[in-house]
Amino acid sequence: MKSTLYFSLIIILLPSLSLVSSQNVIPDHYFINCGSNSNNISFNGRTFNGDVKPVNFKVYGGKTATNTNTQVPELYKTARVFNTKSGYKLEADDVNTFVMVRLHFYPFSYKEFDLSNSKFQVSVNGFIVLPEVNAVKELIIPIGPDDKTFIIEFNPFDKSSPAFVNAIEAFTTMKDLFSKDEVGLSNTSSSNAFSPIYRINVGGQPGEMGPDPLGRVWVPDDPFIISSLAAANKTGQVKSRASNIFIAPDDVYNTAKELTNKTVNLTWSFKVNDSSMYLVRAHFCDIISPGLEGPNDTFILFVNSRQKVIPTDGQYWELQVPLYVDLVVGSDESKFVNVSIGAIKGNNNQPVFLNGLEIMMPLQNSGRVDIGSDKEKSKKVIYIVVGCVIGGVVFVFVLLVSFYIGSKYGRGKRAVVGAKPEFQMGPSNGRSSYTGISLDFTITHPSPIPNLNLNLRFPLNDILLATNNFDEKLMIGKGGFGKVYKGILYNDMIVAVKRGEKGHGQGRPEFVTEIMVLSKIRHQHLVTLIGYCDEKNEMILVFEYMEKGTLQDHLYDVKDTNPKLSWSQRLEICISATRGLHYLHTGSDAGIIHRDVKSTNILLNEKYVAKVADFGISLLDNVDGDISNIKGSFGYLDPEYISCMKLTPKSDVYSFGVVLLEVLCARPALDNRLPPKEANLADWAIRNIKNGMVEKIIDPFLVDKISPNSLKKFLETVEKCLKDSGDERPSMIDVLWDLEYALRLQEMVDDKDQHYDDCTINSSLQLPMSIIHRLPSNINEDDDDYDYEVNDSSATNYPSESQVFSQLKIDEAR
Repeated sequence: MKSTLYFSLIIILLPSLSLVSSQNVIPDHYFINCGSNSNNISFNGRTFNGDVKPVNFKVYGGKTATNTNTQVPELYKTARVFNTKSGYKLEADDVNTFVMVRLHFYPFSYKEFDLSNSKFQVSVNGFIVLPEVNAVKELIIPIGPDDKTFIIEFNPFDKSSPAFVNAIEAFTTMKDLFSKDEVGLSNTSSSNAFSPIYRINVGGQPGEMGPDPLGRVWVPDDPFIISSLAAANKTGQVKSRASNIFIAPDDVYNTAKELTNKTVNLTWSFKVNDSSMYLVRAHFCDIISPGLEGPNDTFILFVNSRQKVIPTDGQYWELQVPLYVDLVVGSDESKFVNVSIGAIKGNNNQPVFLNGLEIMMPLQNSGRVDIGSDKEKSKKVIYIVVGCVIGGVVFVFVLLVSFYIGSKYGRGKRAVVGAKPEFQMGPSNGRSSYTGISLDFTITHPSPIPNLNLNLRFPLNDILLATNNFDEKLMIGKGGFGKVYKGILYNDMIVAVKRGEKGHGQGRPEFVTEIMVLSKIRHQHLVTLIGYCDEKNEMILVFEYMEKGTLQDHLYDVKDTNPKLSWSQRLEICISATRGLHYLHTGSDAGIIHRDVKSTNILLNEKYVAKVADFGISLLDNVDGDISNIKGSFGYLDPEYISCMKLTPKSDVYSFGVVLLEVLCARPALDNRLPPKEANLADWAIRNIKNGMVEKIIDPFLVDKISPNSLKKFLETVEKCLKDSGDERPSMIDVLWDLEYALRLQEMVDDKDQHYDDCTINSSLQLPMSIIHRLPSNINEDDDDYDYEVNDSSATNYPSESQVFSQLKIDEAR
């Protein structure tokens, strides 16, 4: 998950760090030389003491081990090795605060074991991490109001793979270490723990940075930048501080990278795990300009699909002192977190810059389990046994009393054989919602879906039975909302069950929005909502099952079970998606903007008919988008939406233009594995098209299989969709017309089964426009394979949905 370069730099730089005295120096609390009886071992300016005879902490289990390699630092010559679950019990200085725990792992041979192959788990107060040997693992753990102690527990996976640790640092930090409103997982600091995976000194160079008061290692940003042509390193001096030095040292704010070309964005990319959430902290301090004031002194920070205007509260003078912004995001499908800075059109005075970055992963809490001596454990076992005996006696007594009362007063009421228990009616049409599957929901369920009055609610037990209690073997996908499972309902209907996950980027507003949109609209090429469930803190959506998955599944990284799509198939899929988007834009008085058009949101049924999905961030066309929180997917976002905060249906047209390029080129919209000039599909493809080098971008599978005239028309359509200005882009009905024309040109070649000698895109085959027909006024929703021939006048003659949409208001988005 982590960059090898990043951890190499940590190992190289860590021994050279030394801590200096200041008013913000951390308390000299726990610095433990594990497996040693030696005290006063100096390392990184701190004095480490052995754990053989601890004074102010407790050690449970483990054996001491010695490294015979004399070339390693003194601190790494010993370790404590654990064959069973054991650990340390320490005490914090205060409650309602955070403790920073730094664990050192330097493997060596121990008896018959090679510790470099060890696989084990570490938890601190129940927050779990999987350590990496030959590295330093850092955790930031909350201390709640009820207990000042914290437990570091090591749990080996098996006896042949013992756990170990060479050294432990642990000390209390400041209470307000995170922005509670942004972390969002809880309003109390005692609920959020993090493991930092990247700390970046933007604009800095190796060896230039002084000591960090918390001993943190900050590495230069150059290995992570993907658009360095638009960047310049800047150095300066922090004049004053508003934030505590525990957030970041002055040396982070004394360097920066500035965006030198304000027509493009400056981007950094970080490899992470997929299906995880991350807290991204961006540090800012204007060491470049003398100090600007006014509404034009702002720029934009982008983190994947999220964005913030900097500064966030309109107090422009704040840029002159260190400040930081926190954003919680999920990794995208390429397993990267992408961070960008960009200018706002018209704000030419304000420099666009970034000083530092931190990326932290929230930790899973498995629940704290106290550890103690064997004597303490024996006492607990005795108490448990006694308690079980007493409980058993009480249970038998209650059972006897209940039997007596039931036999005395219930003789006149006999049960009817075959009678069904009472249950709540739902989509199960009378089927009992009782099941033997047990659930443990410890979070209070929020208020129900407001004002919908829909007959779409499923009992949770029906969902559990349909998905075999969310069996991972039935998982067919995952995204910003959560995981998607294949399910079979009571009536043998196969469905897709999308289950929201806590802290997974999207939440209740997106859940409600998707229900509101899909419960009010229906179209041949929009995915159908079967129902939803919001019991016991669950957010579950049930959709029609699309057998062939996403369009992306058939374009690149194609599995053996998915045959490559022909050019005609690809055009037909694009046409189907266009019909759905056109209906979305024009099917009501206001219209709806999808806002997240991409290849993974275009699904295919068993006949490869496309349907548009995922309406969680959709907005009514007459509702202004939130300019302080642009939403969408990186690589598909309309540049006019980003720079001018202008959201219109033409923003969907731009995103769909990127999808058309995916269809032609069979590569992702954003691929950080490629050189910077090729990473962004839209920029790279348009540049090659204008330079007459189309052959460089076409999917090799399609070479010599596309009619030159069909390709020419398709490329013209793509270029129009990707215009910088929305006013220059076509509407979806115009895109539909062009794609149908391109398909007809291809079909003429396929039908005649002939190959044209002229294979350049400049060939011209003129067809009378009368043979190309536009969208019909009525479509049978139950027929996937319809043909049509209607007059042009009917192109926009859709059945009105104004009455349906008159009550629809969508105020929140993902």
